[in-house]
Amino acid sequence: MEINLITYIVQKTGLPKDSVQSTVQLLEEGSTIPFIARYRKEWSGNLDEVEIENIQNEKSRYEELEKRKSAILKAIAEQEQLTDQLREKIVNCTDLTELEDIYLPYKQKRTTKGSVAKDKGLEPLAKMMMAQNLNSLEETSERFLNDKVQTIEEALSGARDIIAEWLNENEYIRRNIRWMFEKGAIISSKLIKGKEVEGEKFKDYFKWEEPLKRIPSHRFLAISRGESEGFLRVKISIEEEKALTKIEQAFIKTNNRELKEQLQIAAKDSYKRLISSSIETEFKKAYKEKSDLEAIDVFAKNLKQLLLAPPLGQKNVLAIDPGFRTGCKVVCLNDLGDIVYNETIYPHPPQNESAMAAKKINTIVSRYKIEAIAIGNGTAGRETERFIQKMRFNEAVEVYVVNENGASIYSASKIAREEFPQYDVTVRGAISIGRRLMDPLAELVKIDAKSIGVGQYQHDVDQKLLKQSLDRVVESAVNRVGVNVNSASQHLLQYISGLGPQLAQRIVDYRTDNGSFTNRKELLKVKGMGAKSYEQSAGFLRIIDGDNPLDNSAVHPERYDLVKRMAKSVGVSVDELVRNEKAIDQIDFQKFITTEIGMPTLNDLKEELKKPARDPRKGIKLFEFDKNVSKISDLEVGMVLPGIVTNITNFGAFVDVGVKQDGLVHISHLANHFVANPNEVVNLQQTVKVKVLEVDESRKRIQLSMKEV
Repeated sequence: MEINLITYIVQKTGLPKDSVQSTVQLLEEGSTIPFIARYRKEWSGNLDEVEIENIQNEKSRYEELEKRKSAILKAIAEQEQLTDQLREKIVNCTDLTELEDIYLPYKQKRTTKGSVAKDKGLEPLAKMMMAQNLNSLEETSERFLNDKVQTIEEALSGARDIIAEWLNENEYIRRNIRWMFEKGAIISSKLIKGKEVEGEKFKDYFKWEEPLKRIPSHRFLAISRGESEGFLRVKISIEEEKALTKIEQAFIKTNNRELKEQLQIAAKDSYKRLISSSIETEFKKAYKEKSDLEAIDVFAKNLKQLLLAPPLGQKNVLAIDPGFRTGCKVVCLNDLGDIVYNETIYPHPPQNESAMAAKKINTIVSRYKIEAIAIGNGTAGRETERFIQKMRFNEAVEVYVVNENGASIYSASKIAREEFPQYDVTVRGAISIGRRLMDPLAELVKIDAKSIGVGQYQHDVDQKLLKQSLDRVVESAVNRVGVNVNSASQHLLQYISGLGPQLAQRIVDYRTDNGSFTNRKELLKVKGMGAKSYEQSAGFLRIIDGDNPLDNSAVHPERYDLVKRMAKSVGVSVDELVRNEKAIDQIDFQKFITTEIGMPTLNDLKEELKKPARDPRKGIKLFEFDKNVSKISDLEVGMVLPGIVTNITNFGAFVDVGVKQDGLVHISHLANHFVANPNEVVNLQQTVKVKVLEVDESRKRIQLSMKEV
């Protein structure tokens, strides 16, 4: 039975049919994932963003499968070999691998041993041998001798080549061998001779093997990298004897000793030369895709946590990009993030001008009413932190260490040059560090996510898939928080549902030409903002101190009339209803249920009216490293130190303890109990206590533990 799109997605995701059907319709009409999750809960059956994304992904896979089916049907039809039975088989297929197996016998091939043998007229002999009802193999073979085939052995060899290819193209055999690979394949890696020194970083895999089904994604990607860089030879295999037994059982029925021997030789050749290598390639590709998806998932989860990190908010900030020889670049940002002053100080070697630097910092803090200091955590970061911590200011000033991964890449980027054409890269880098403290989300969207450094093997995975996934994470985070349409940059606005780079720029241009937006309706005056774009974006765009208090909330304009009726039902105006918990609790929400509006939407409205435009991000916390350690040589086994989680992988978490080199807490040391997924125990930027287990200064490796700390 032919499976349609909806049935296919239901089978793959396990989600309710009605939800899938409605969600697919919304996606096809141009709705975004954040919009469906937030404003079409009754349509989707209250699906979350992950479930909607799964529907979108399976929809794409179905479309790819159907496209491939069409191409295969066309190719076989052109060969005039497309029977009704074959057409039905192809149309009903729901697996791409199985589809390729069906197509294999009809695939146009380059010259092969089998095709050469067919050209010599040996296909009838191969068919007779496969029929297995010969009396005399020698006599039968003699009938095929000619100018091109001069001996019986040549005839048998050619027939075996043809049979080997038939076995390779046999769906049943390939399915069985594939099943054996799934259950019992071993992956092994060996050093390529003479590459010992160059390939030192892959030393762990010079002689390695383990069951394929148990290999974690990070190890598969590491071994694959060793293979692609030319240091390792990687093989995926099963026991040859068992595979041959399975193949022989599938087609050898004869008791004729000579014929059986010839068929066994053909089976062995088919397995070694054709079947095993093609299925090995299949499994390498499948495990690479699986490992890519797992690595991308790790990266996406880390990025989401980083984007939704607590913001300091609108405060005057002094930001420092630390350095030794070139000095520390200092910038002052006002509460809107605009640069108002910059300076370079030299408190560290070789200049050692700490007294002059301290005097300058004190003057700057006082003059610009600095409320917080942001210090980059790169080179000279700990030294700069200690220098600042020793100072005494007239007013309370909070000191934060900021992860500066990607700041240098941003500072040299086109975006940074356009934002700050009058400043050099060092000033731009310091600005980025300060703004990252004030609002991580608004600043990080300007940086290529791959440069932020919170993934595993991000350069080895499928780059197109990685970009798609990270773009979705950024889109999700930006829409979850919402943006101030009167202050957001084009880089932030472009991720709002329904906008994109061009429309985001037009909003900024309109704002520049006409001043601040005073209500959401005014967005419709922006060139290119049609009804659909407005529908998709309006609920995520905030207007502070505008004409309507609902414009500074996640209440969608399509629900403003509903809110008016709710306010009227309890005898207040909309202005009086917003943030008025007593009045909101008096509303009988059940009375407002319709065929389109159910309790999921009404509950959202209730929460939003109580706390409009609430920021889902947590409040920021101060953190200090141990003052006794600043370099790896200061570490001693047994030390218990405070740290910040900087990266989470499938095999554990990396923690910054303030010595420039992050330490690894292996998954087995994350907790006193078994941990299947590090994300269950730790979050990015979480403050933790760790014990030093091992320090290898030469390899710059630090092993840490969170057990019993």
